[in-house]
Amino acid sequence: MKILVYGAGVLGSQLAQVLVRGGNDVTVLARGKRAEELERDGVVIRHVFQFKTTVDPVRVTRELRTDDIYDLIFVVMKYNDFPSVLPIIADNQSNNIVIVGNNADARSMQTYLEDNSRVDKRVAFGFHVGGGKRNKDRMLSIGGGKGLMVIGALDGEIPFQPLLDQAFTKAKYKLDVIEDIDAWLKSHLIPILMLNAVSFNEERELKKLEGNKEQLLHMIGALDEGITVLEAMGITMIPKAQAKLIRKHKRLLYLLLKIYSMLPVHKLVAGSFGEIEAMERAFAEWKRVTHTPTPHWDVLKSDFTIL
Repeated sequence: MKILVYGAGVLGSQLAQVLVRGGNDVTVLARGKRAEELERDGVVIRHVFQFKTTVDPVRVTRELRTDDIYDLIFVVMKYNDFPSVLPIIADNQSNNIVIVGNNADARSMQTYLEDNSRVDKRVAFGFHVGGGKRNKDRMLSIGGGKGLMVIGALDGEIPFQPLLDQAFTKAKYKLDVIEDIDAWLKSHLIPILMLNAVSFNEERELKKLEGNKEQLLHMIGALDEGITVLEAMGITMIPKAQAKLIRKHKRLLYLLLKIYSMLPVHKLVAGSFGEIEAMERAFAEWKRVTHTPTPHWDVLKSDFTIL
């Protein structure tokens, strides 16, 4: 199957490796130094917990032209980069698009593609569960031995599900199809924003979590407030077990966050400042329209400078 992975960062590289090993004809869209690395070395990933390095050759392109046709296109980008990519996707004649990553406004993205595309666009939204960071000419991955993508469509079943099944049938990768993917993505934003709100200093650089009692209690309070904002929007947090942990098992959550603050792994799952900044603006709009007070969020935000 002919597949394009639009984006060659950590998650795009991980997904490309999975699809190549699943027997697909994979092209990665990359530019600059990253494109040169992929052409020369292939996708090089150091799997931290598996103590191994994999190398997989891929095709490389530096642009998506109007007449480039792919069976599937996975757009794996940071949330703040999607607006610049959507016009390019709309201009291309491929039909089946999966937008992968943190997403606060999936509906508006789908509407844009439906209203501005040259051909009928069938759109799904997903989140590649994994993490890591770039290290020189390779990607460090903290994913497990098998990959996972949470995926779904906004209006019923994914219209190209058979193609997805075919693409991953020989891959060590699971597609977890969610009925309400928009609710899942918005729910996912809450813990991501909370964790990153305490991960950057005023210079937009990652810092070590303090992990003191006051900070951890504000983090737990902020999560509870995030659920309240979603409820005011008519959204139930998915998965429900996450909401139960936050509201019913705060002592356990406190312990988990304490352990998290002591480990260096948070640097491998932290987002970029620009992406978190854009997500924070979306969340601030949710708070505004629902008139929901969030004192714990406000305390955490004092350490997260929004320009």
